[in-house]
Amino acid sequence: MKISEGDRVVFALSFARMGDAIGNSILIIVIPLLTAQLPAPLFPIPGPARVGVLIAIYGLLAALVQPISGVLIDRTNRHKLFILVGLAMVAIATFGYSFATLFESLLGLRILQGIGFALTIPASVAIVTIVTQKMTRGGSMGIYNSSRFLGFAIGALIGGYLYTTYGPNMAFYVGTGFIILAIVLVQAFVKEVEEPEEPRDDPEVPAGPIHQEENAAFEGGKRTLPGLRGLGFISAGIGGLAFAVFLMASAFAMLVTLEPQFNVRLHETAFAFSIAFSTLAATQVVFQYPIGRVSDRWGRKPFVIAGLLLIAPTTAALGFISTTFQLVSLRFIQGIATAAIAAPAFALAGDLSKRGTQGRQLSVVTTGFGLGIALGPLIAGFLVVYGFEVPFLVGAALSLLGAWVVYRYVPETVEREPGARSFRWPGRR
Repeated sequence: MKISEGDRVVFALSFARMGDAIGNSILIIVIPLLTAQLPAPLFPIPGPARVGVLIAIYGLLAALVQPISGVLIDRTNRHKLFILVGLAMVAIATFGYSFATLFESLLGLRILQGIGFALTIPASVAIVTIVTQKMTRGGSMGIYNSSRFLGFAIGALIGGYLYTTYGPNMAFYVGTGFIILAIVLVQAFVKEVEEPEEPRDDPEVPAGPIHQEENAAFEGGKRTLPGLRGLGFISAGIGGLAFAVFLMASAFAMLVTLEPQFNVRLHETAFAFSIAFSTLAATQVVFQYPIGRVSDRWGRKPFVIAGLLLIAPTTAALGFISTTFQLVSLRFIQGIATAAIAAPAFALAGDLSKRGTQGRQLSVVTTGFGLGIALGPLIAGFLVVYGFEVPFLVGAALSLLGAWVVYRYVPETVEREPGARSFRWPGRR
């Protein structure tokens, strides 16, 4: 079967994203353990809180810079350049960890990483959106996100093994190598994508009969969320999806800060924890593409809501486990839930975005992911002092709130067609 140019771009970006994710997820396992060993003269706070700050600064910087990079991407139309510069910054920071002797050094390197991440992600998601159409976008986003989480799974295992066997520096060297591989893949196989000037053929909110009531609540194609009036490009759909992705990311990232506590509580090694951590990512790899393809035909919004409802009880249960098997089992279920959110949510955001503003609109959703990665560990680090189960109960309650927000504010963009074809290659027009 002939593969279109759009397919090639999706697959090339996906493999590059996997290499980048391997390099970054190696750090997720190693950094919390290294933080506990380094002095922190300027941060006299408990160890879990320091880990939370270190993880959070990465996501917070990414969240602050992504909207800016989204605007610059839209204005310059230089998606590939932003990806390459961002990956180079991440590679430099990753290699720099091997020279860190203070917690403050780690903090500076995480800031550099966060800025690099913010340059890379909006450009990548915008390219995938541009080269796909609504009928295949869910599957394409499924492939892209599956590659990312496959990288997370592989990297977590590599990180745990390298730290246990060779120490942290070897993990940093290998992580840098994978990020350099991602740079090579982007340079070799991803061409710059010129965004078309003509109006897109699918409106922000469809006009089909199943959406008439929903459309009536929109003014000029947009319903404005409370507190978002005047922010032009942020519609109810974009804002609601950003909130959903934020809650998804914060729920599965809480685990990172509490790795030392889990290892003591469950009597496990860093490698055993890395297996449990990577279970979620491996599960996402299996389920994201099928769920994305089904969402192309059946609708995206129900999957996002169902995923948030499933994340709530599994996150709450993490605070009460006593064995590694229980941790792995809950991470498996969380993986299914996050797969139900990620691909449909990013595809739905792509459906809702408008030509000429795709970089900044999609950056709102990717910013939600970055904030989740930042605030999830930070919340866990500060709330765990009130009880091991407290951060997980808070995360579960917020997930339920997120399900209501998506139900109330996010429109559906896919009308189910019983006679539609069951399969298309991602990106096929």
